[in-house]
Amino acid sequence: MELSMGEAKARFAEAAAAAARGERVVITKRGQPYVEMVPARRAGGMDFKKAAVIRKALGLDGLKVTFDADFDDPAFSRQVLGLDE
Repeated sequence: MELSMGEAKARFAEAAAAAARGERVVITKRGQPYVEMVPARRAGGMDFKKAAVIRKALGLDGLKVTFDADFDDPAFSRQVLGLDE
């Protein structure tokens, strides 16, 4: 879809819907391409629903992780890394 600036103002909702569907929407100024509308990208990050499905499929659903009480103590870290010698 190609629209002039004036058309884009008048038909903004239509142009935005087309861009959201994946259609290429170009807005022109004086007959030259000026702006292209694209769909917004989904923010990155953790997909917790998908992770839950994968955990269940791998049989890790009931897995419990435990840490030693002093796991965040710098002295314990030095001991684990063998730096206390």
